[in-house]
Amino acid sequence: MTDTYVYAFADAAEVPRELLGGKGAGLADMTRLGLPVPDGFTITTAACVHAMHSGGDWPDGLAAQIDSALAALEQRCGRRLGDDAAPLLVSVRSGAAVSMPGMMETILNLGLNDAAAHALAEETGDARFAYDSYRRLLQMFGEVVAGVGAHVFEHALTRRKAEQGVKLDTGLSGDDLRGLCTEFKRLYAEGSGTEFPQDPREQLRLAISAVFRSWGAPRAHVYRRANDISDDLGTAANICQMVFGNRGEGSGTGVCFSRDPATGEHVLYGEFLQNAQGEDVVAGIRTPEPIERMRELLPGAYEELVATVERLEKHHREVQDIEFTVEQGRLYMLQTRTAKRTAQAALKIVREFVAEGVITPDEAVLRIDPAQLDQLLHPRLDASVEAEPIARGLGASPGAAVGAAVFDADTAAARGAAGEAVVLVRWETTPDDIHGLIQAQGVVTSHGGMTSHAAVVARGMGKPCVAGVESAQIDEAARTLTVGDVVVREGDMITIDGAAGTLMLGALPLVAAELGEDFAAIAAWADERRRLRVRANADTPEDARRARELGAEGIGLCRTEHMFMAAERLPVVREMILATQDAKREAALAQLLPMQQSDFEAIFAAMAGLPVTVRLLDPPLHEFLPDRTALAVELAQTEPSPERARLERLADRVRQLSEQNPMLGTRGCRLALLHPGIYAMQVRAIVRGALAAAGRGEAAQIEIMIPLVAYAEELRRMRELVEEVIAEELESAGRELEISIGTMIELPRAALRAAEIAEYADFFSFGTNDLTQTTLGFSRDDAESAFLATYLEAGVIERNPFASIDMDGVGELVRIGAERGRAARPGLKLGICGEHGGDPASVAFFHGAGLDYVSCSPFRVPIARLAAARAALGATGERR
Repeated sequence: MTDTYVYAFADAAEVPRELLGGKGAGLADMTRLGLPVPDGFTITTAACVHAMHSGGDWPDGLAAQIDSALAALEQRCGRRLGDDAAPLLVSVRSGAAVSMPGMMETILNLGLNDAAAHALAEETGDARFAYDSYRRLLQMFGEVVAGVGAHVFEHALTRRKAEQGVKLDTGLSGDDLRGLCTEFKRLYAEGSGTEFPQDPREQLRLAISAVFRSWGAPRAHVYRRANDISDDLGTAANICQMVFGNRGEGSGTGVCFSRDPATGEHVLYGEFLQNAQGEDVVAGIRTPEPIERMRELLPGAYEELVATVERLEKHHREVQDIEFTVEQGRLYMLQTRTAKRTAQAALKIVREFVAEGVITPDEAVLRIDPAQLDQLLHPRLDASVEAEPIARGLGASPGAAVGAAVFDADTAAARGAAGEAVVLVRWETTPDDIHGLIQAQGVVTSHGGMTSHAAVVARGMGKPCVAGVESAQIDEAARTLTVGDVVVREGDMITIDGAAGTLMLGALPLVAAELGEDFAAIAAWADERRRLRVRANADTPEDARRARELGAEGIGLCRTEHMFMAAERLPVVREMILATQDAKREAALAQLLPMQQSDFEAIFAAMAGLPVTVRLLDPPLHEFLPDRTALAVELAQTEPSPERARLERLADRVRQLSEQNPMLGTRGCRLALLHPGIYAMQVRAIVRGALAAAGRGEAAQIEIMIPLVAYAEELRRMRELVEEVIAEELESAGRELEISIGTMIELPRAALRAAEIAEYADFFSFGTNDLTQTTLGFSRDDAESAFLATYLEAGVIERNPFASIDMDGVGELVRIGAERGRAARPGLKLGICGEHGGDPASVAFFHGAGLDYVSCSPFRVPIARLAAARAALGATGERR
């Protein structure tokens, strides 16, 4: 039995949207509502998917079904495709189930040939209209089907206008356009190696195949990747009787929205062009006029449009994006779909819909895309200003920044601290650059990916980052960034867009970030509906305060190693590392203790009344020492002296601590088992800071987390150490304090043996960044710079596992760890503190896995709050 691939608009109301595509579903719906829609039929996405997997071949039965649908259309219209007297002309339009504006192809005026163009001129008495339509078909067909560059035809059109002394194509006469059609056919043959097909049915066959192929076009693939749309969906093709907006002054075409997609204001928003076809509006061939101009030019059609737009919004209960044509005063609706809009507009619109009784608060929460909230949380470029990027990379952390380019962290720290706006430009950042990152407005790297050090740290700080700008040559010695012929020198002003991944010269205007009342209202609805708590990853009092302002319900990860990186502390840390005698190491630790205590005290105060999970030192010690190669160069350039002796001692210690695979080396609890004094000092600082904050009425709920545990015995010994220090401090102070002790689950063995480990843990926090690396055997930075992009492009994997949780692998370990941990210790608190805690799809997974909370960067807290509510309401976060 042959599958059904073709449906007339009038017969498709009950066909699933995933088969009809958005455009086909909209046309079927408008037809059912009795709106003025040109007649036609839809070829389903299933036909495209078949062609996609069979080298372009159509499925059995499709050609016959198209012939049957076309014959029925011809009968209803009283016109025939290719008729010499009254030709039927059609458009062939793509339409995926998920809207992809401008990504795929459309062909208008199909069915015209030399004879049909002459017949159309005779029938209408308007040669200009007939040959204007024919030249458009030749150009669109040449570009979409035959692969002839659009510029070939545009140059010919520009020459013809210049010869006739007119600025617009509407100034060309019928004879001008007839001659242009002859030239276009010649250009088509030269560019494609074949003659333009005069058989309209051959035109239709080729056009449908071209629309199917456009699903796989590079730009469409890039769009799907950026918007998390599956490559497997395919596009429908809609065959629609042509209506003509280019039939004189009583005709026109336009695009409008039922509300302003930028602000959400309840006004008709759009553009209109008189005596034009649809591509003129979107292609910029002529400058469109505001939709209000249509009221003056075509008042009857305008009033009908306003009423129709209002009806469609009420019917769909959603803001509509509408395409329409007016042919000699008569309005035709060509498309209606849910409008894409800014985050600001989306929030305002759903809040007003709730106020108007159009939707419920549950529906409002489900209609906001959590990822889109990034737009509201960071300064952004003023959309009214146009600028050409000099380079493009990965939009690794959203927002925009303006500042003087600087090429090392020390300079960034000094100039930033002096009040100057700077952008740090590096090959890639390291933990040693943290002081520069803190002072910089944003960061650019020529290496690294979406979860590189620069990207992760920048997101955590709410700073924009453009990573992986491979076209940029960075010369740190000369302090320049070079892209082609453009050279950016230190101090030159640059602007970066961390959402678009672009780098521009000069200081472009920015728009300040703000959440506003609309977000507050919807966030309140979300908070009422979610089960998952949302905490923040915060390492400074400033981060903690900002996180709380954004709705964080505690800190799920406070990374103590970041506190060691401050300029006045790093020398003391290095002194502690270099010490060869216990007494000297203890002296250095004693110096560090009050420094850490002051940090903890301020963080606990900022989170008074809320839980704070402090992770004890995790990275290997050598990360706090100078780069081995740089140290060797400095040593070679230093004459014999006490300074050289110090450098030699430092170099020797760096060599001793260096490891081939430090990720899997002496770090976390392993380091503490070898050097317990480090953890003891940190615990003392935590307890003293907590007592000081509590003494001022600013007590937080303290949780101490032991990192990198693989064996229950490791945690048993670490817990014993921590409890001893806590007891000593509390006895000395004569105070009481409740402190939980738990562990980070970031190794597969820990997840599998969670029942044993839970015996010594009050809580588990899944460190999914490292759990992903250790489960997949991927080094995050190496994978992103080497093969991960290829894996994504080739479809080996669907998502970057460092950005969105690998549900079947890493996610399965999270489920196992959660189930076995709770089975052994009912009531065990479970959370997650990796970057995945701010990814909506991952949040939905963690909700389903039964975790108690997620923790993410402060600026992603609003995203997580909304994602958690959507998960509670049944949204899965699955790929579209």
